[in-house]
Amino acid sequence: MKPQYFKHFFVALVLLCGVSAFSQTELKNSVLDAETFLPLESASVYVKNTTIGTITNADGKFVLVVPDRYNLDTLVVSSIGFKSYKIPVNEFDSTFDVYLEPDVASLDEILLVADTRPKTGNDIVLRALERLSENLPDSAYIEKGFVRHKERNKKEFKWLVEGAITLYDSSYQTNTSEFLKINVDEVRKSYDLRDVDSLLTYTAYLKDKSNNRDLKARNLRRDTIKTSSLIKAIKWNDTRINGLENFFQGKLNLVRNSNKSRALFSENMLEQHLFSLDTILVDNDRKIYKIKINKGKEYINLETKGIYNDGYNANGWIYIYWDTYAIKKIEYELIAASSAQKSRSKTLFGTQVNHKLIINYMEYQDKMYPSYIYYETPKLVNVGSKVGSNLKGEEVESNPEERYYYTVQEILFTEIILDKEKIKEALNSTWDPDIFMSRPYNKAFWKDYNTLLESEEEEKLIQDLTKRSSLFKE
Repeated sequence: MKPQYFKHFFVALVLLCGVSAFSQTELKNSVLDAETFLPLESASVYVKNTTIGTITNADGKFVLVVPDRYNLDTLVVSSIGFKSYKIPVNEFDSTFDVYLEPDVASLDEILLVADTRPKTGNDIVLRALERLSENLPDSAYIEKGFVRHKERNKKEFKWLVEGAITLYDSSYQTNTSEFLKINVDEVRKSYDLRDVDSLLTYTAYLKDKSNNRDLKARNLRRDTIKTSSLIKAIKWNDTRINGLENFFQGKLNLVRNSNKSRALFSENMLEQHLFSLDTILVDNDRKIYKIKINKGKEYINLETKGIYNDGYNANGWIYIYWDTYAIKKIEYELIAASSAQKSRSKTLFGTQVNHKLIINYMEYQDKMYPSYIYYETPKLVNVGSKVGSNLKGEEVESNPEERYYYTVQEILFTEIILDKEKIKEALNSTWDPDIFMSRPYNKAFWKDYNTLLESEEEEKLIQDLTKRSSLFKE
């Protein structure tokens, strides 16, 4: 599924700064390619020298709420490979679309520079890894953001969860398993309409709880298992596959966790990846390398407990600034490559692409902070048998569009807190990273809370879901 991008989620800065809730301006428009007139997806829209920003969705549209105290500041609309558009916030006209002109640096000119700069894709990426300690935060910070979790089969949405979250990280030099924390501040969600019928997930759950490695799904009968027990297993699997801590502390947090042993982007990364320089682009008036990610000689293993997550090849792109070697963006996917993984992926998920990841970074006070994360993965929910029964009791082939499930999680960070006293105060609170926990719907919190802008396709599918189950529980 092609990533869909959404409306800016603006954490309630008005409450933190004592500004009236009405003292703000809503900016909205579409961003288009000036040559093709096609919408530009994932273009950045932000107020210069602040963390107030968003990205355009699949239709090139955005909505951004800006406090009026920034009215004289500069609004920047930028996209890698295009000239930026800049205008004072109070002069922005929401009735006219924004057109960005393509802007590409000369690759030949860049490569002829007579200095010790790396010339190959492999060398550029290795130099970027060497500079991580300079480019990533070296002191504690907190980020506020919005998360949307969508779960669906190929026909329709089955579950939607939205949350406001707080992320704490002590610095790049520390271990995320010890020094990174997440709290889910508020949650709202639809009823869970997934067809929960996976003996494979239930078997994995029993193995985890009993340490019985010999247990097989074929030894279990669905009609002997209580529905409540099966639901417990599914909730356990939700956290295992899509838990926020699992991502931020795991291998797919490629840049932040490159200092861990056996990391995917470690000093030995060229065994599993090869990088080739594609071209030099321009991003907001700065030259940026566009580098292709290719497979290496060894398969990639995510080493996920209880899951066969081995046998992948990597594919994608990485964008690195020319001047600082800071990593701006990663587009990364893992494709089933070994015979065992190809067979497993086809049978259980109906796809060979098991993990899709996009991570964007924004520069703030000379350091790079995560600004947007997209993560998509298939999931065991409605597995059962390929053969079902119709009303006449006749065996029929199940519809693969209903059988195969996948999840998408998106996180958009819009506030960075560096104040030591505020960080200390926050750390004294209780932290709970469970986005799937049942919580009361806080109507007052969400009343004036801007959610992310869906694409037209996503909006229709979400409306179809909410017709059947309310997202807003009282």
